[in-house]
Amino acid sequence: MGRKSSLPHKYGEPHKFDPTFRGPVHKRRCTDVLCCGIFILVVLGYMALGAVAWVYGDARKVIYPTDSHGEFCGQLGTPNANKPTLFYFNILRCATPAVLTHLQCPTTQLCVSNCPDRFMSYVEMQNQYRQNSTYWDYYKQFCRPGFDNPDKSLPLVIRDEDCPPILIPSRPFLQRCFPDFITRNGTLTVANRTSYTDAQGHGRSARDLRDAANGITSLLSAREVGIKIFEDLASSWPWILIALVVTMVISLIFILLLRLTAGVLVWFMIFGVIGAVAYGVVHCFWEYSRLKGDAHADVTISDLGFQMDLSVYLQLSQTWLVFMIFLVVMELVIILMLIFLRRRVRISITLLKEGSRAIGYVTSTLFYPVITFILLAICTAYWVTTSVFFVSPGDAVYKVMSTEASCKYANITCDPQTFPQSNVSRLCPGSQCTFAFYGGETTFHRYLGVLQLCNLLVVLWLINFILALGQCSLAGAFASYYWALRKPHDIPAFPLAAAFSRTLRYHSGSLAFGALILSIVQFTRILLEYLDHKLKGTHNALVRFLLCCLKCCLWCLERFIRFMNRNAYIMIAIYGKNFCTSARDAFLLLMRNVVRVAVLDKVTDFLLFLGKFLISGSVGALAFYIFTRQIPVIQEKVPSLNYYWVPVLVVIFGSYQVAQAFFNVFSVCVDTLFFCFLVDLEQNDGSAARPYYMSSTLKSILNKKNQEGTEKKKRRRCI
Repeated sequence: MGRKSSLPHKYGEPHKFDPTFRGPVHKRRCTDVLCCGIFILVVLGYMALGAVAWVYGDARKVIYPTDSHGEFCGQLGTPNANKPTLFYFNILRCATPAVLTHLQCPTTQLCVSNCPDRFMSYVEMQNQYRQNSTYWDYYKQFCRPGFDNPDKSLPLVIRDEDCPPILIPSRPFLQRCFPDFITRNGTLTVANRTSYTDAQGHGRSARDLRDAANGITSLLSAREVGIKIFEDLASSWPWILIALVVTMVISLIFILLLRLTAGVLVWFMIFGVIGAVAYGVVHCFWEYSRLKGDAHADVTISDLGFQMDLSVYLQLSQTWLVFMIFLVVMELVIILMLIFLRRRVRISITLLKEGSRAIGYVTSTLFYPVITFILLAICTAYWVTTSVFFVSPGDAVYKVMSTEASCKYANITCDPQTFPQSNVSRLCPGSQCTFAFYGGETTFHRYLGVLQLCNLLVVLWLINFILALGQCSLAGAFASYYWALRKPHDIPAFPLAAAFSRTLRYHSGSLAFGALILSIVQFTRILLEYLDHKLKGTHNALVRFLLCCLKCCLWCLERFIRFMNRNAYIMIAIYGKNFCTSARDAFLLLMRNVVRVAVLDKVTDFLLFLGKFLISGSVGALAFYIFTRQIPVIQEKVPSLNYYWVPVLVVIFGSYQVAQAFFNVFSVCVDTLFFCFLVDLEQNDGSAARPYYMSSTLKSILNKKNQEGTEKKKRRRCI
């Protein structure tokens, strides 16, 4: 007896009846004001941080390539305004990691109007120049500005870096001239040639050039594929847009049809699992019967010991006997659970139908994902812009570059203004002071890593706050629907706008608090992933094991916090309490109804997965038939593509995201109605003074009913 009396208090007191409660509380006060103030200060500081990045950074350093003199290529108002492309004197020297990090090579770089379109060595130019001066006119546009001596010998030209030793047909990529590599019939060519003669008269093949420039071959191979992908997207974007609109329509229809098909889908899932397990039992029994009389298959698992090849165990009759026993036990457990939990399954189905009905009445909630998308796009764009300015601070750093291997001053920092008068230029003939990268040891540069981390943490906080604002606003709108006496007549006007206004005005601090907790966990996970990437080459098994355990624990913690935050936001939307109190009340309410929670969660997850899978899969299959031109009616209207899978994958990914946005609204709706249903059961008893607000179907499943005359009294009380 004492144990029974203590049970209700183990997970808190049930909600008590409040005669003034009419759904989401309207008389509220601001919650978690301190966190709200901190959040506002952080946002203002984030704006100031962006301003600092814009002052000290220079986006031109990322947008425009830089030549050896530190000048931007293609920038308006400069001598290089009409020279947007960077040209490398000797592309063979670009086979260094610096190419992939700074796209800077240890060779002279020059801004040019167009990349060279022909093979021509400096020696060939000199031979042709004596007969036709136009050869020099073409060649000198790739030489150092001010150089006009075509008779200068090749060794001196190479030493002084006056002109490139040879011109190679190139195409612009990333605003830089890269060799025009093309693979034809499995043979690598440069401008349709498999071989050429270098500046020293040595024969070279296109593969030699590719191997020598192995630092940029990945970029070169990506160039051709990237151009074709861009062409495919440019020609197929109207069809992709139509596919996404079709996805929106199908998602809306699917949600509305759940009112009629939720029961069929759930019972199909349950009996499908039962049938699959039964088939497994039959298959295991058949395998066991087939191997039972075989002498080689009668060996026990313990006698066989541990084997790396797991297929060995499948040759034993005992293995299939163990499988069969396990599946039989699983089948019995599922059937028994279905027998004892059948009422809770029916409650889940009814709540799913009620959720579809609620969305049908509060249709404006389906368009809220557009607001969330706009806010997330603004936040992400600001973060990307700030990050770009962060990676471009500092002044230009110049280093000594020499073609002589014996120059001991190579790669040291230098000043281009004083370099001609320095001893280095005399001790290392032909050396130059060329641009290397942007950096320096300024105060801003020293704290750049910390500022980038702050930038990441704040943007995570903002993103989670925007998502929390959407969940709380939707929960308030659906709670207004549940607690309406006569649906849809008693549903408040503009329930979503009212819930959004209440949430933003009174509970921004609570949302910021929950978002901060989740952001800290996500930030820690990102740091661990970065650390794991840096330590990937280490052979310390203990360190890798600890990192794996930490990542696993943080992943579980993030999922739990997401679950608790979502429930806390629903309680905030209904009762208007602070975050901690709402999280505690939500947790205790769920623990008092843990079985119902487990059943509803699994049923909802299945339907959401099934819906997203069916919608994205069907739209993706339709896109496949369209872009492969297998539909005769529109075959002539579909554009010809290089890679048909590019728009197909874009359609699949886009349709999944669109369906997820719609189904997230449905998920919040069902969770909110479930919370309201549990509160309704705890604080009401069906009497005239305390009537149930749940639907008639739910009352019939639970054998609940309101007393006669309750509806009329409720109406008079509302009036």
